[in-house]
Amino acid sequence: MTDNAVKPTLVIGNKNYSSWSLRPWLLMRHHGVAFDEVRLPLDTPEFASDIARWSPSGRVPVLHRGDLVVWDSLAICEYVNETFLDGRGWPADREVRATARAVSAEMHSGFQTLREALPFNCRRRAPVNAMSGEARGEIERIMRIWRECRARYGAAGPFLFGAFTIADAMYAPVVLRFRSYVVALGAVERTYSDAMLALPALGEWLAAAEAEGMPLPKYDKIA
Repeated sequence: MTDNAVKPTLVIGNKNYSSWSLRPWLLMRHHGVAFDEVRLPLDTPEFASDIARWSPSGRVPVLHRGDLVVWDSLAICEYVNETFLDGRGWPADREVRATARAVSAEMHSGFQTLREALPFNCRRRAPVNAMSGEARGEIERIMRIWRECRARYGAAGPFLFGAFTIADAMYAPVVLRFRSYVVALGAVERTYSDAMLALPALGEWLAAAEAEGMPLPKYDKIA
């Protein structure tokens, strides 16, 4: 049993490049959950030498709290929701909550072609040179999710299910990918993206990504 006074530690990668790290970090920062942050720069000797003592999967993010280790972004979000947020990380209504979990799980497990075509890079501001039909199809699927969620639940607030939820944390990297690669958005998608970009916590992440340096050319040159 973990003492409730024990502050968690979140281990992340570069803020400019680590989309998976952003998701639980944003949820925790937005809700004011106090945590210590450890950053391991990706593709460096430091990462290679230190990651094994932090993460059994060899990847970031990973959360430590007392003897507990959680090494998956969505699992971290679920733990944070249950431990610190009294369930506020998901919609209160059971059926709406089920939908929010479904779209979050779809993001968690899918859209691999999009990830490869538009690698996460907060500092980039340039259109992609070419994109496959499969990648464009995945972009359209994401936009359809946003439009449907906003149509059904948007009256309660500016995010996918009204108030900010884990679903928004899961789609935050896509908001930034669309901005980085100048993806054309419709009115609904633009309004949602603007609401996400106005979050102080996301602004904090972006400012840190801008300032951290540590370029990774293999990602910068893609697309």
